[in-house]
Amino acid sequence: MYKSYFGFKEKPFSLLPDPGFLYMSKKHRQALSMLEYGLMNQAGFTVITGEIGAGKTTLIRLLLEQIDQDLTVGLVSNTHPSFGEMLQWVLLAFGLPYRGKEKVEMYETLVEFLISEYGQNRRTVLIIDEAQNMSPEGLEELRMLSNINANKDQIFQLILVGQPELKDKLRRPELVQFAQRIAVDFHLEKLSLQETWKYIRHRLTTAGGDPDLFDSAACAAIHYYTKGTPRLINVLCDTALVFAFGEGLQYIDADVVHDVVKDKKLGGILPVWEEDSDKEHAKDKDSGKVKDLRLAGLKSGSGNE
Repeated sequence: MYKSYFGFKEKPFSLLPDPGFLYMSKKHRQALSMLEYGLMNQAGFTVITGEIGAGKTTLIRLLLEQIDQDLTVGLVSNTHPSFGEMLQWVLLAFGLPYRGKEKVEMYETLVEFLISEYGQNRRTVLIIDEAQNMSPEGLEELRMLSNINANKDQIFQLILVGQPELKDKLRRPELVQFAQRIAVDFHLEKLSLQETWKYIRHRLTTAGGDPDLFDSAACAAIHYYTKGTPRLINVLCDTALVFAFGEGLQYIDADVVHDVVKDKKLGGILPVWEEDSDKEHAKDKDSGKVKDLRLAGLKSGSGNE
């Protein structure tokens, strides 16, 4: 709708996990480094956690694009509370037959596959996204599968990615043996005020648009309402672009952002953050967070991440 109007080659704030649009904040660089370190050093378990919409899945997609050819990777991305038989999902992730097999047969199939890959000088990695939905029993079954080793080599590595509840689950007494196997872990936090501004400019530039399309006050308002959650930033920015297009505006300021949030909140769907006592401050683009943004010198790109 607004792509040609603003001169974009593609939508800058899509909700799809596109590694090409990933803004590598300091936090995201650290998370990616920890993932790469876990793979290189044959860590049995690597755990990455973060809030909803923090960019965990996009990081995994980027990792898959960069992964070495001597690794065989399986991905389980649709975990849920009624997950069912773990071995079935593991075999499915690697394209192995599982239908009609008893549990022992499925285990033998997996072991034979891992040994075969190891014989070809390939290590096997299983990535489980949304791992916070797994039951303690399912996690314990994963721990047992990690016992499949060959001499000193870790031929089967596991990467768990999930929301903060995953950390809480792994602290349970019945999962102490699992927790002791975790060699690498990292929690991906939300973006700071400075990072939110850079994130918005990065995505605008990547899409072929004007990096100054959102002024500094608008960026501050967006950070205020989203608390730096990338997915919410995308929703708010995309809606602001639609609003600006409809109004024939060339740039987006804080007033546009406030109007968009007001309309969204009337529908009761957009989970933006706003304390009642701060509403009037949020509406004033010269106060609160907006003033902090200007003091940070973001228009010139100064300041630390």
